Amino acid sequence: MNINLSKILIGKSLRTDELKDEKFNVFWGLPILSSDAISSVAYAGEEILWVLVPIIGLLSYKYMFYAALCIVFLMFLLVFSYRQTIDSYPDGGGSYIVAKDNLGTIPGLVAGSALSIDYVLTVAVSTCAGTAAITSAIPSLLVHKVFITVALIIIMTLGNLRGIRESSKIFGIPTYLFMISVIGMIVFGIIKVHILGYTPKPSYTIPNVSGDITLFLFLRAFASGCTALTGVEAVSNGIPSFKEPSQKNAKIVLELLALVILMIFGGISYLATLYHAVPNLEVTVVAQIAYQVFGTSIFFYVIQITTAVILIMAANTAFAGLPLLLALMAKDKFMPRQFNKRGKRLGFSNGIITLSLFACLLVIAFRADTHLLMPLYAVGVFISFTLSQAGMFTRWVKSKKRGWRHKAFINGLGCLVSFVTVIIIGVTKFLHGAWIVCILVPLIVRIMLKINKHYSIVAEQLRLSIYEKPKHIDLAEQKRYVIVPIDTLNKSFLKALNYARTISNNIILFHVSVDDVATAKLLKKWDEYGVGIPIVVKKSPYRNIVTPLVKFIESEEYAAGPMDTVTVVMPQFVVENWWGNILHNQTSLFTRTMLLKERNIAIVTVPYIIEE
Repeated sequence: MNINLSKILIGKSLRTDELKDEKFNVFWGLPILSSDAISSVAYAGEEILWVLVPIIGLLSYKYMFYAALCIVFLMFLLVFSYRQTIDSYPDGGGSYIVAKDNLGTIPGLVAGSALSIDYVLTVAVSTCAGTAAITSAIPSLLVHKVFITVALIIIMTLGNLRGIRESSKIFGIPTYLFMISVIGMIVFGIIKVHILGYTPKPSYTIPNVSGDITLFLFLRAFASGCTALTGVEAVSNGIPSFKEPSQKNAKIVLELLALVILMIFGGISYLATLYHAVPNLEVTVVAQIAYQVFGTSIFFYVIQITTAVILIMAANTAFAGLPLLLALMAKDKFMPRQFNKRGKRLGFSNGIITLSLFACLLVIAFRADTHLLMPLYAVGVFISFTLSQAGMFTRWVKSKKRGWRHKAFINGLGCLVSFVTVIIIGVTKFLHGAWIVCILVPLIVRIMLKINKHYSIVAEQLRLSIYEKPKHIDLAEQKRYVIVPIDTLNKSFLKALNYARTISNNIILFHVSVDDVATAKLLKKWDEYGVGIPIVVKKSPYRNIVTPLVKFIESEEYAAGPMDTVTVVMPQFVVENWWGNILHNQTSLFTRTMLLKERNIAIVTVPYIIEE
């Protein structure tokens, strides 16, 4: 029985006209496009404590809550700003489209590259954090965390390759379970302290330090906690993925997202101040809070399982956002055009696979350590935030449409706060890894400009003017010359020769001699074969195969004129096993590659199948 593995893993192909059925409504759009932002609350508070606890000890919990309030304020500012972006750009694209449209190509590419980096980091950080939650519950798995994380990314990739509709159901339900379980923990955790009179006892010893809280220290903590805002832009990027009315549905999801983050991030930050969770590399802050709230009951494991799942599911925001962004940039010829092609399940499969590959490389390079990846994380997203807000501010100032002043104020304030945040994150995390992003962004922009230049050159050279028409060719006068390279007399060569004889009588067999003994054997065997077609032999003392052939075609020795057709017929083995091509056809491959550069040569490859 022939088993189609692709159909089992990804599903049957969908027709193009089924695309409208692959879009999601508000109920499924919230968990898919918001899972990154929702899940970020599971480790954003912990990142704040990593900065504060080693320096100011017990005082950290007071200032952690202040930092959380600042982050919530920034989140609402961004949400109001992105509502306006959704109204103005119904086709999605977020920061890339807004910046390119209002600020110019380079700012648009900077936003696009920064957002692309952030999406890759989203997958890496989310899956690493999910693995951390798993190993917190089962410490014996800690030594396998890299393998577990890569396996999770592969599972996410397969789920997203199945299409939007199926992935929304697969990944949406766990997000809702996380929201319900964590909100339940927050409510019960507050009741346990303030109503039931429970006195929290920290699971780990709080460092006995009494440093001073400085503005720089508070800004470092604020910058670390800003990871809670990653993923906020995904809704404005993914407007085309919503069912009609897409803009209305996108705005509803954005508002619900703000409400959920307020409840969960604010709630967990408050619980951390009550229960005095201490950050460490083995047990997460959420796990410590859940243990104090629920003990070793089943609810503790429910929190751990749902937290691990939502952290993994957060990667789905990137799988929904980056392929669409790459498709938009490919449409503008700043990315390879393959990113604009839909796969068999109507998703942008090439973007999904590329995202998965780079995320796996990051996980391996940083040993699946969330804390090592965090310094790289928020820089890119806040660069895109800043450029998006600057673009919208410029749009309102230039258009001066009705109500432009208050819209410009919102986007202008969002731009200012985002820019200040970028500076804070860049300064405080530069030596911890943010410098990598500062190098990657201009590098990616340069690559995208090179891609665009290449496509422009190709289009210019292929473009036909209105005055250019096919030239009249007198087939009776034109001669068709065929060259068949020969290295060994075998069935593959004979098949190529038989094909050449069907298109022309002017056939030349061409042999490049690098071994006099082998050449003599070939000529003797060919004479015995008795076909009557001569073999032209050219010696190559430097063992170059292609150059003698090209020089022969261009020389006066060869009868073909500049208007005549020269066809090179190449024999080639076709083997059943994928690794067989490594063992064969290298000379044929190099020959074709070199001949493709010659405009007056046509190349025909004649396959000969080798059955094993």
